[in-house]
Amino acid sequence: MESKIRYELEFPINSSPQLLYQYISTPSGLQEWFADTVNSRGEFFTFSWDDSEEMARLASKKTGEKVKFKWVDDNKKDTEYYFELRILEDEITKDVSLMIVDFTFEDEIEEAKLLWENQVSDLKHVIGSN
Repeated sequence: MESKIRYELEFPINSSPQLLYQYISTPSGLQEWFADTVNSRGEFFTFSWDDSEEMARLASKKTGEKVKFKWVDDNKKDTEYYFELRILEDEITKDVSLMIVDFTFEDEIEEAKLLWENQVSDLKHVIGSN
């Protein structure tokens, strides 16, 4: 089976790290921009888009800085793939950006990047960071 490759994207966001963290770490925040519906039970989050549903486990989080979700299989066992949302703040300029780490198949990399660009555009709109 073809394996996915890791890639990173970084988007400047005109927001405080504290506000941004609410949108990347909570089901209600993620539902505003990332998926149509987001539900959580304990450490497991269910993300739904149109007619597809994926489950991930909140693998790690650092308040105000980052969250990492590991995709799980039908038996709630971790797969090797995850996505991470990390808030970066420049110590001098205080500019804030969102670093995204994700995986996709090599022939779908451009499509995956476009999807993230659209989702982050929605996020910026929601938090008023245009």
